[in-house]
Amino acid sequence: MRAISLTIGIAALTGMTACGGNPKLMNLERGQNSPDEFAILPTKPISMPPDLALLPTPTPGSSNITDPTPIADAVGAMGGNPAALTDQGVAASDQAMVAYASRSGNDPAIRTTLAQADQEWRERHKPRPLERLAGTSVYHRAYRDVSLDPQAEQSRWQRAGARTPAAPPAPEE
Repeated sequence: MRAISLTIGIAALTGMTACGGNPKLMNLERGQNSPDEFAILPTKPISMPPDLALLPTPTPGSSNITDPTPIADAVGAMGGNPAALTDQGVAASDQAMVAYASRSGNDPAIRTTLAQADQEWRERHKPRPLERLAGTSVYHRAYRDVSLDPQAEQSRWQRAGARTPAAPPAPEE
């Protein structure tokens, strides 16, 4: 009887410890079907402008003057300039760097291309049945072949004679 109680106790303790651990932030399946509670914001009040000529020309698909702008509102409330948040192109100080980086051309649809490639990669590296059952993260296993070892890369560049900044500390194992 004592052995049975001890076995049940150990099994319960093991089960309880399995509930702890890191949050599943790197779970490949996380957040794909969950609702976004913060996507619904109240609109600004509708008001009649003093002159209708002051209204912007309606553009299908663009923002409305009653659409919420929480970031711009927060910047204005803290004394900043909300107009600085709008995209004004490449800053003059960065134009030479952008020109050099795009000397071989650039792909305007790079985000879409990478998203599709990553989705295909994830499809090929789905969790195994036991990983799915246990709910473990397969992030590191899925991306192991395309991961960069910062220490090895830093020493490679240093051997080539390049000046390199410090790499992050090696992970403890």
